[in-house]
Amino acid sequence: MSGSFFEEIYRIVACVPPGRVTTYGAIARYLGTGLSARMVGWALNKCHTANFPVPAHRVVNRQGRLTGKHYFGNEHLMQQLLEQEGAIIENDVILNFKEIFWDPQKEKKQ
Repeated sequence: MSGSFFEEIYRIVACVPPGRVTTYGAIARYLGTGLSARMVGWALNKCHTANFPVPAHRVVNRQGRLTGKHYFGNEHLMQQLLEQEGAIIENDVILNFKEIFWDPQKEKKQ
């Protein structure tokens, strides 16, 4: 995938407010590529190359599971960052996922 596609993903993730989370699939649907949730994950694995901060810890899988936690260099960092923002997490799952879910299709300003 092109760098510009990754940049689009980074821009969406940068819009996720503190205290909220979104999913790989929600980002893919917003971009019109609903079947490429995995590509969103790959892009976030490379987000350290972006020219602006990308709060990748705010992106989880569709069940609210912290599936990307191993990319943070410390297996507890993603959970710590989310908990500092109000997420309630147990066994790598956000218990208040429905309350803090941010859907870019409904909430992102164009």
